[in-house]
Amino acid sequence: MLDKVKELIVEVSHFNASTKEELETFRIKYLGSKGLLKDLFAEFKNVDADLRKDFGQALNTLKKTAEEKVLEIATSLENSTEEKSIYGDLTRPAEPIELGSRHPISIVKNQIIEVFNRIGFTVSEGPEIEDDWHNFTALNLPEYHPARDMQDTFFIEQAGGKFNSDLLLRTHTSSVQVRYMEKNQPPIRTISPGRVFRNEDISARAHCIFHQVEGLYIDTNVSFADLKQTLLYFTKEMFGKSKIRLRPSYFPFTEPSAEVDIYWGLETEIDYRITKGTGWLEIMGCGMVDPNVLKNCNIDPTKYSGYAFGMGIERIAMLLYQIPDIRMFYENDKRFLEQFKSII
Repeated sequence: MLDKVKELIVEVSHFNASTKEELETFRIKYLGSKGLLKDLFAEFKNVDADLRKDFGQALNTLKKTAEEKVLEIATSLENSTEEKSIYGDLTRPAEPIELGSRHPISIVKNQIIEVFNRIGFTVSEGPEIEDDWHNFTALNLPEYHPARDMQDTFFIEQAGGKFNSDLLLRTHTSSVQVRYMEKNQPPIRTISPGRVFRNEDISARAHCIFHQVEGLYIDTNVSFADLKQTLLYFTKEMFGKSKIRLRPSYFPFTEPSAEVDIYWGLETEIDYRITKGTGWLEIMGCGMVDPNVLKNCNIDPTKYSGYAFGMGIERIAMLLYQIPDIRMFYENDKRFLEQFKSII
């Protein structure tokens, strides 16, 4: 009887199964309620007294070996099933893996951030739902200021259909700059990329949702010449253009203010079309930060000065990739997006 148990130990240790059904048959044969181990333990009382110790040790070894074998094979089969479910049939011929692509707005935004990062600008972000102070009042746009009409605003609707005049969807990322100035003292050098909202009719050139990147630099003795040099650096890096002009303009939060144009050229028919035959393209607005804005953010305007600039990411992307309609950025047309697969 002891020799039979030893033979079974060898048999169990060499057992292998390729399916769960084979493993279950093995488990029932040895470990089931009517299995061999139960019968062998029942025979224990009939074994001679001088052999009971060796017989009992052998039975325990057989049981332990059978249990470990069942666990080992069950784990192996489970891993094999999981691998097949993830990768499918590994014997099938390989197929090209279709690569995804970045959205053109993300591509251009990252390029702009990288350009300004090289000269020390950090990235700051803020909430898209803003209050009146950060979006208007702190930026030299007090209540009833006529310049508020320049930006048609989405106000937040409360329960009962009433609108909260203090909560709105931000109309520019200048609100992020206000929050940054409130929490940080000069020197400040930051850019604020983000999505903004204005209640405008949607057309090929305008949308109610778009993206901006706004920059801010505040320190002692900052001049308009510093602003011009920064913008010239940006246009060279971003567009490869080295000729810019600044036209006088008006923004409530900067004084003096200017519109920035780059000389695109008149080399092709497309150049004539997008510049309307002038060769010049407007790309952003800029100016020196109004002292009232600094004062509202607890920065001493007698000690510090600074400049700010802002541009629309969609406008830059339309120029770089010759996209004729701004609505294409938001239609999620796969044919349009696949064109940017090879662009990092």
